[in-house]
Amino acid sequence: MRVILAAGTTETALIDGISAAGAAPELMAQTPSADIEILEYGRPTVSPVTPVSPTGCPTPAAVTRAVREVVDFDLTVVDAGLARPTGSPTVDLSVPAGADVREPTAVPDASAVFERAREFGASLPDDEVVVGETVPGGTTTALGVLTALGEPAGVSSSLPENPLERKEAVVETALEASDLAPAACEDDPLGAIGAVGDPVQATVAGIAAGALDSGTDVTLGGGTQMVAIAAALRHAGVEDPLSIATTSFVAEDPSADLEATCDRLDCDLTVTDPGFRGREHVSMQRYCAGEAKEGVGMGGVLSLVDDGEMAAVRDRFEAVCARLGIGADGVDLESAAGSGHGADADADATAGADGGP
Repeated sequence: MRVILAAGTTETALIDGISAAGAAPELMAQTPSADIEILEYGRPTVSPVTPVSPTGCPTPAAVTRAVREVVDFDLTVVDAGLARPTGSPTVDLSVPAGADVREPTAVPDASAVFERAREFGASLPDDEVVVGETVPGGTTTALGVLTALGEPAGVSSSLPENPLERKEAVVETALEASDLAPAACEDDPLGAIGAVGDPVQATVAGIAAGALDSGTDVTLGGGTQMVAIAAALRHAGVEDPLSIATTSFVAEDPSADLEATCDRLDCDLTVTDPGFRGREHVSMQRYCAGEAKEGVGMGGVLSLVDDGEMAAVRDRFEAVCARLGIGADGVDLESAAGSGHGADADADATAGADGGP
């Protein structure tokens, strides 16, 4: 099994009120690069950031890494618009970072990015792949694309309280800036991504389309951000079987309405509960409280875990947390400081989650 992670950044995440209070812009830009390193090496290497909230909630990359230490899978990371360097090897598809969706164009070369990613997806030698993402601000761009497509789907959040009204206000402004009305891009999904989306969407959609063209089974590993990509593919005329695999944390979020949306988009839905409830480790408690929920392929890789191995995943998750400076009772700021964690880090420093708001 191959897991493909598309990692990128967008200036949308810097919009005031979209990210959780106190987030530092430099942390936002570094988070996807750190996510990649955690998934590849178990901890940040080049990146000066440890994506951990002050409450002790780590990026979903920690869960995905824990699964990787239990379930063997191949990993391919695609640079889908990284703004900061990473110590992990990546596939370079010449994807620039995304702009602010309130600008007339958020992804100027969305069609070209899609085609390059499609060629890459078609070249994969695998029978099946899981495609995940990490991009700050991803649920806001997801809402933008869904609205431009005329899809009535909702989006989740990495925060316990979803700032949905803020996202809707940003999307309304973004559509006005692009001279678009809701549903205006019903027949032009790449136009929707170009106007109010992000480069990770164009990349993942292209990879999925190319892989499906070549006969590879595709699972989109993620939550409502992957719903937006699935919607874009369906509006582009892609009729191949498509699956979405997510976590119970997203599935239980009433903002997401995942089951009805997947039915409408003709996508199989797999929901996995990692069994964090009842565990005393602070990181598991924060996930159960509604932080992070999903991202960095978390739901996709959890779907690969046999029932008898989930306890081992939880144990490995605690070990990964310890490497990130999170003990059972909370964050050790001193040990985490060497990787850039500190009082300025916040819930949206887990921006790979579904998603950074």
